[in-house]
Amino acid sequence: MTSFVKKAALLIDTWIERFVLTALASMTIIVTLQVFTRKLFNFVFFWSEEVTILLLVWFSFLGIAIGFREQLHMAMDALTNKFPPAVNRILDKVIHAVTFLFGVYLIVYGWDFTKIMHESILPATGLPNSLTYVVMPITGVLTCFYAAIQFFGMETRRHKGMMEVAE
Repeated sequence: MTSFVKKAALLIDTWIERFVLTALASMTIIVTLQVFTRKLFNFVFFWSEEVTILLLVWFSFLGIAIGFREQLHMAMDALTNKFPPAVNRILDKVIHAVTFLFGVYLIVYGWDFTKIMHESILPATGLPNSLTYVVMPITGVLTCFYAAIQFFGMETRRHKGMMEVAE
C-alpha cells in the first residue's frame, strides 16, 4: 500500500511541478512580450494581464502545496531546538494536524468561493472567474494529503538539500 501511495503521489507531484514551471515560464514570456509590444509598438494584447494574473494565482497556490510537501515553510526553531526529541516529535504531529486543518479550510471555503464566482466572467478572455479560484480547493486537497502522510511518518520531500543550514 505504501508503495502505491508513493507512486501515485510521485505522479501527481510531477504533473503539478510541470504545470507550475510552465506557468512561471508562461508568465515571464507574456509579461516580457507585453512590455516590448507596449514600448515598441504602443500595443498591448488585451488578454495578457488577465492570463498573467490567472497563472500567478495558480503558481502561488500550488507553490503553497509544494512548500508543505517539501517542508520549506518558515519555522522558528530557536526555542524548540532546546526541547528533547520526544517533545519535538509531539510538536511535529501538532504542526501536521494544524496543516491538515488549513487544507480543510482551503477546501471548504475555496469551493464555496469558487461556486460564488462561477457566474462572473473575466472580461478580456471570457473565462469564468471561478477558474481563478478553483485552485484553492485543489491546494487544500494536496495540503491535506501531504499533512496526513507526514503525520504518519512518510517522507514527502522530493528535492533533498534544499533546507537552510543553521549557522
